[in-house]
Amino acid sequence: MQKTLALRLVPSEAANDQLIREHIARSEGINIAGISGFMILKQSIDARGKQPRVNLSLKVFINEPFQPRELLPFYFQDVAGAGHRVIIVGAGPAGLFAALQLIQKGIKPVILERGKDVRARRRDLAILNKEGEVNPESNYCFGEGGAGTYSDGKLYTRSSKRGDVIRILNLFVHFGAEEKILYESHPHIGTNKLPQIIIAMRKKIQECGGHFEFEKKVIDLVTNNGSITGVKTADGGIYNGDAVILATGHSARDIFNLFYSKKWALAFKPFALGVRVEHPQSLIDRAQYHFTLPNESIGQTHSSGKGLKTPGLPPASYSLVQQVEGKGVFSFCMCPGGIIAPAATGAGEIVVNGWSPSRRNNPYANSGIVVTVEEKDIQAFKKHGPLAGLYFQQSVEQTAFMIGGGKLVAPAQRLVDFTTNKISSSLPACSYLPGVHAASLQEVLPGFIHHRLQLGFKEYGKKLRGYLTNEAVVVATESRTSSPVRIPRDPNSLQHPQLKNLYPCGEGAGYAGGIVSAAMDGEKVAKSIAIHLTHK
Repeated sequence: MQKTLALRLVPSEAANDQLIREHIARSEGINIAGISGFMILKQSIDARGKQPRVNLSLKVFINEPFQPRELLPFYFQDVAGAGHRVIIVGAGPAGLFAALQLIQKGIKPVILERGKDVRARRRDLAILNKEGEVNPESNYCFGEGGAGTYSDGKLYTRSSKRGDVIRILNLFVHFGAEEKILYESHPHIGTNKLPQIIIAMRKKIQECGGHFEFEKKVIDLVTNNGSITGVKTADGGIYNGDAVILATGHSARDIFNLFYSKKWALAFKPFALGVRVEHPQSLIDRAQYHFTLPNESIGQTHSSGKGLKTPGLPPASYSLVQQVEGKGVFSFCMCPGGIIAPAATGAGEIVVNGWSPSRRNNPYANSGIVVTVEEKDIQAFKKHGPLAGLYFQQSVEQTAFMIGGGKLVAPAQRLVDFTTNKISSSLPACSYLPGVHAASLQEVLPGFIHHRLQLGFKEYGKKLRGYLTNEAVVVATESRTSSPVRIPRDPNSLQHPQLKNLYPCGEGAGYAGGIVSAAMDGEKVAKSIAIHLTHK
């Protein structure tokens, strides 16, 4: 007999298979020997009470053989000699998942990535962190896997209407992710594991006859009577195809400028900008789990202060949102047990982001705290038309660089000091490797953002005990939350309204906001192309 069962356990019980079996036996009034196995269908943590609980939905096998989880099957065709080929500009999540979908449809993908492959990219990231030197073509945003490769690897999204989330998660498992991402309420892979998964995807694409080229920066589109027939790269190469997928990511400003210069349709897109705040992870754990946690036990075994050990309780996260004077002030990409990373893509700018390893075992918790930016907020940049948000974004990043300490040293304040306009006399330890420099962030951030952040942080202090503290440090700027530009496309064909056979895709085109939504958009575009080319 198979039965679906819900259990609510303390974390130490949920982390122990034998104890789970005992709870199943008691709940069903059966002998534990009759339980041949169980499978977790859903898992979430409820930390609202004094004692955190783990909610489990289980598929239990009683008096019959246990059957392991059935993963979705994927069938990849040999497309080496396919009759159609599609050029994909960008090897981030949107581009990679578009390529995999095209292969399943019998179409050959040719992927052109401006950055380097994962291994070569690591060397440029080391220089970026240690010496503060930005390679504009190989950094945290550009290179194999795009920004997703060195992101936190969060795989949860609210965009289920855009595509099949379960299918995307199963594809990640197919290429090496742990099965737990299929049932966790907030699945997460980890920056340390993502590169190998990205490499596995690339190898599969190549094995099936797809083609990759790195350090191939696309600088123009080849047109013929209003149709796109290919692309031109910086080294003079021309790559022709039956269609072009533009999956360049939210930081490919040169592509936006190309469209603007050619008078191809673009539009302003609302985005968000602010700071990244970092707390000791132990402080966030205490606030969320309601008991004292020693620093050395982060992500491992936590103590309640009464000698109770609770393995299985992960470092705590938070999600905060507050309406402040008509605008949303909200947390973005919260990284428990993570680090703050330099995400600039050019010289003379400071951009920060966050990521976590799979174990989330670093001693800090960081999160973007940002304010919504609408077109009406940036009238001073109106002369730039649809690129107004891009130039506004860039101006804040450049101001942060000027006020920082040089070589990507970021301007920062202690959190309470930030809310009271006080330049901090010293700064706490911070995970941002290029370093932080005490400065007034009021000089970095536009007034409508700075003021709302101040009020927002004060409100957060009321919601989350201990949050508003000078143990936390505020680092500027968190500015690449999403693309400030949308490249329009027809809602039915998904082609650009002026450029036939051009398919804007993913975050850079303004149709996604994270790994999963970008992957779903890549698949969506690839399916549309397959229908157009093969009528299947």
